[in-house]
Amino acid sequence: MNRLQARRVSGSRLELDGVPAAGETACMRTYGQFCPIARGSEILAERWTPIILRNILQGCRTFNQIAAGAPGLSRALLTRRLRELEHVGVIQIRPKPDGHGSLYEPTAAGQDLSGVLLALGFWAERWTELTTKHTDPEMVLWSWCQEFLRRDLLPDRRVVVRFDFSFGGRKSRGWLLIEGREGELCRVDPGFGDDLVVTITDPLAFTHWHMGRVAWAAALRTGGIQVSGPRALSRALPTWNAGPETNAGRRAKLERTPVGMPASPL
Repeated sequence: MNRLQARRVSGSRLELDGVPAAGETACMRTYGQFCPIARGSEILAERWTPIILRNILQGCRTFNQIAAGAPGLSRALLTRRLRELEHVGVIQIRPKPDGHGSLYEPTAAGQDLSGVLLALGFWAERWTELTTKHTDPEMVLWSWCQEFLRRDLLPDRRVVVRFDFSFGGRKSRGWLLIEGREGELCRVDPGFGDDLVVTITDPLAFTHWHMGRVAWAAALRTGGIQVSGPRALSRALPTWNAGPETNAGRRAKLERTPVGMPASPL
């Protein structure tokens, strides 16, 4: 495979050159075609690359933040993909101010890919089916905390919500730590005691709620989601997630958009 070198031409445009930069380790496949779709696919169509870009465009800036939104992606492959994206000018990597680790930020070219990812998501929402294999509760929790957490509705005091679930034959547990009107998803018990315990036995029901396809009360009635803890806190929990309302609104807008026409974000 040819290594690709990114260089600036005609102002801010990127040229992908088959000549490797000295000492460069990033490697991307080239189709050898002039077609813009082929040229764009050389960058975007690598496995895990759209997921990595989605995470960065949603505000993930550290290696661990990006990895948290990509369960199953090895650290070695994540490192390689990040270097490839830097090499072609889609992201920039710079040291953290304290000198420990790096920050990963989209360039103008990377920001411009947001519309591509959005269009891909709209296409998948319209033409593909959401099945149990797509319903990892860990990803629902990550999406909730990363993109849809209603900080304005969070309690002033510290609250710990434990989530117990199974997916892909493995039992898992995660904690949502609310403190200072901020939320953090923890894979290790933060050690403050559990105020609420949410048991998810039907990941599809949990995902459908997050996507705005079923109401929280309806999901509870199925028994696929069970909540134990103080009544007031149990009632408040689903209001901290803007995902159901936002995703339902996006889907309704998509349904009003004729096939073949671009759907704009809300």
